Amino acid sequence: MKKTIPFSPPDISQAEIDAVVDVLKSGWITTGPKTKLFEEKIAKYCNVGRAVCLSSQTACAEMTLRILGVGPGDEVILPAYTYTATASIVYHVGATPVMIDCAKDSYEMDYEKMEAAINERTKVVIPVDLAGVVCDYDKIYEAVRNKRDIFEPSSYFQDLLGRVVVMSDAAHAFGAQWHGKMCGEIADFTNFSFHAVKNMTTAEGGAAVHKLRSRIDEDSLYKQYMLWSLHGQTKDAYAKNKGNSWEYDVVDTQYKCNMPDITAALGLAQLERYDKMLERRHQLIRRYNEAFKDLPIAVLDHEGEDHRSSGHLYFVRFLGRDAEFRNKFFNKMLENGIMCNVHFKPLPMFTAYKNHGFDIKDFPNAYKMHENQMTLPLNTTLTDDDADYIIETFIKVYNQLK
Repeated sequence: MKKTIPFSPPDISQAEIDAVVDVLKSGWITTGPKTKLFEEKIAKYCNVGRAVCLSSQTACAEMTLRILGVGPGDEVILPAYTYTATASIVYHVGATPVMIDCAKDSYEMDYEKMEAAINERTKVVIPVDLAGVVCDYDKIYEAVRNKRDIFEPSSYFQDLLGRVVVMSDAAHAFGAQWHGKMCGEIADFTNFSFHAVKNMTTAEGGAAVHKLRSRIDEDSLYKQYMLWSLHGQTKDAYAKNKGNSWEYDVVDTQYKCNMPDITAALGLAQLERYDKMLERRHQLIRRYNEAFKDLPIAVLDHEGEDHRSSGHLYFVRFLGRDAEFRNKFFNKMLENGIMCNVHFKPLPMFTAYKNHGFDIKDFPNAYKMHENQMTLPLNTTLTDDDADYIIETFIKVYNQLK
């Protein structure tokens, strides 16, 4: 019997519905106590001192770049194999993105090329924890430390670190672990996404964390994020409502990207269930891995002795196949009611980045990873029967097309 299986619907229980309704009834729906509590719980979950919740991972990452003092004349290194948000923020602050090709047969950057690209203008490198699998930060830190002698700081935080800043795009990786550490306490700065298709959702939203702790004034950094995310205004509506004066100042002309209590309440309810949701994702990954072990496909390493991903996406690569085969496979799965996806088209394939002078011919490894990649449904609304249907259909389609 044909099923209809969407790619990544949100997992919403009665707990989330009740939490949002409670906020709606409270009379306080914008940034307030729920957002502040959500920040506290995220910080605790990630083993860091403070967290900042904003309207998206993109907003978190851009605000972090601005707080780091990155701007015109600076360069930011990032992978060509990522979503546009990783690179667009660099243009937003007036800096120049420097794209690095994948290592051969890997979705991660070629770390030797990354190190070679670091020069006096380089201020930040942005690794991407793709599909929720944490990058090799040992190699990343080794590279930026090897080049610290040529680093030219131009802001307080750059001077504090004395090297290129490592700012993780962990949009996929909330809850991942690597070498005994939680994602969030690995990179200098880490930005998460809680978009509707992510493991844990606030519908739209994100969080910024860092691992600097006692090396900085946590309250001062938090206030900087608050200023940058609310027009440069010294008090938000909640602070004015709770204080004894309406008076406030606008100290700079900044942005508007705060997280409201409605979405934070949704996130709080999700966070209560999150460990069970992660375990369910890994159950499904193990089910897929066992079923596909004899097929000529490559899948990601989601779990081992020293790492455990967030289980966000299940990538498959059709070894020895091209984009035409992948697209036929995608369409056959769709004909059987299963919505798959492709993650991602390398940035140089898009018009916006072609217009900036990038050419996919300069990124052959990224193209090879993309041309035969497809992503299967992997979410916590899937039942065992759904997973079995996906597996049976995948094997049937492969046998039809091989």
